[in-house]
Amino acid sequence: MIHIYTDGGCSGNPGPGGWAYVIVEKGESGDSVTAEKWGGEKNTTNNRMELLAVINALKAAKSFPVPQLALYTDSQYVQKGITEWIHNWKRNNWRTSGKTPVKNQDLWVELDALAAALSIQWVWVKGHAGNTYNERCDALTQEAIAFVR
Repeated sequence: MIHIYTDGGCSGNPGPGGWAYVIVEKGESGDSVTAEKWGGEKNTTNNRMELLAVINALKAAKSFPVPQLALYTDSQYVQKGITEWIHNWKRNNWRTSGKTPVKNQDLWVELDALAAALSIQWVWVKGHAGNTYNERCDALTQEAIAFVR
């Protein structure tokens, strides 16, 4: 199984933002980081960066011949959005329960298509709580934010 850790954030919301992922293969002899990447945008939101982290990670993961992925995010927006809320959004023509358009629909549509092609276990982890790879993603996200400023 491949383990993917993602994070995204902004300095200000909206503001300069960054996203990052770390892909880890866990084996009998220990963990092996097989890929990590970050990127950013000058004017964006936290939620867009969280979504872009996951989207970019899943694009990279498609090159690994592994039947199942575990994706770790500290964003309940992403975790609940893709596992719970998206079903109603699609049924309601991309409208929320309050009948307003779903924010970041473009990214949700892309994420939904990527997720449909993979077997993913979606795991929420508490941010800034000492998880090594979540902390690494946070550090990469901060580098991305600094770079795009």
